[in-house]
Amino acid sequence: MIYHDVEQNTDEWFELRAGKRTSSKVACIMANYGKAFGDPAKKYAVQIAIEQITGNPISSSYTNDHMTRGHGQEPIARHLYEQRFFTKVKNGGFFEMGNQGTSPDGLVSTEGQIEIKSVIASTHYATIVKQSFDTAYKWQMIHSMKTTSREWIDFVSYCSDFPMEKNLYTFRIYAGECAPEFEMIDDRMREFEVLIEKAKQNILNCEYTIY
Repeated sequence: MIYHDVEQNTDEWFELRAGKRTSSKVACIMANYGKAFGDPAKKYAVQIAIEQITGNPISSSYTNDHMTRGHGQEPIARHLYEQRFFTKVKNGGFFEMGNQGTSPDGLVSTEGQIEIKSVIASTHYATIVKQSFDTAYKWQMIHSMKTTSREWIDFVSYCSDFPMEKNLYTFRIYAGECAPEFEMIDDRMREFEVLIEKAKQNILNCEYTIY
């Protein structure tokens, strides 16, 4: 495992991610576990195949209101987390482990990391009532812990619309409790590698006809 102390969304960060399976996309790989891959996973395999062939990241200009809010409010949530737990959150950078990688939202001491989600009020409320993490991010967090080899990850839900004392909710997941999920990721990644190699062969071996 190699740690790169880089800022997210910089040119260097995108270059490090090129051709690697990253935590933010693992959910589409793990979907339908035990069955055939769905279209999102197949499209992701093609993207990785192209990046591995060219050595260049495929840029995406896609954004939405949730992503914009998240980028803008993440520093606020990180600061509140530091105040609540009397700790310092360091840059998450990029962790590289073979053909996989992850970019934590922050590192805590030598054992932990955080994953911040800036959400709308209804989503934050549902998380608080459930007293757990948002399962939509389960595979992202578990894969990230596996890649960083850290002992725990704090899921951090932040909503600026909530009262000050209730706008930050955290739930901790321990790596020691995720051994079955780690094995599932390894199994699925082996299958996904076949999908990537098939896409690479299709790209490299296809014939181009000029009329």
